[in-house]
Amino acid sequence: MLKNYETVFILTPVLSDDQMKDAVGKYESLLTEAGAEIINKEMWGLKKLAYPIIHKSTGFYNLIEFKADPTVVSTLEVEFKRDEKIMRFLTVALDKHALAYNEKRRSGAFNKKKKEKAS
Repeated sequence: MLKNYETVFILTPVLSDDQMKDAVGKYESLLTEAGAEIINKEMWGLKKLAYPIIHKSTGFYNLIEFKADPTVVSTLEVEFKRDEKIMRFLTVALDKHALAYNEKRRSGAFNKKKKEKAS
């Protein structure tokens, strides 16, 4: 039975733009080859970390939302653990409320509208 998941991983900041994109592409390929359906992917860019990880204070944040068999998650996480470019990762199963929230977020429902001042 397929379940919905979301994984966020932080890549080391010493990577070039191309190396970062290659690393993200590697995990997208791993998911699709394992039969997962990628629903959404976002590159959040270089962000400051709340606390240093491996003596680094920043990292490239990436999110992938996908639908897959639960066994795919363990395969993905083993690959994350083996990759020295990955500083941290977290994969969570999404319930119906999280799915509804993500759908609204993707459609822009939470974007703040800028009020135009009448001049």
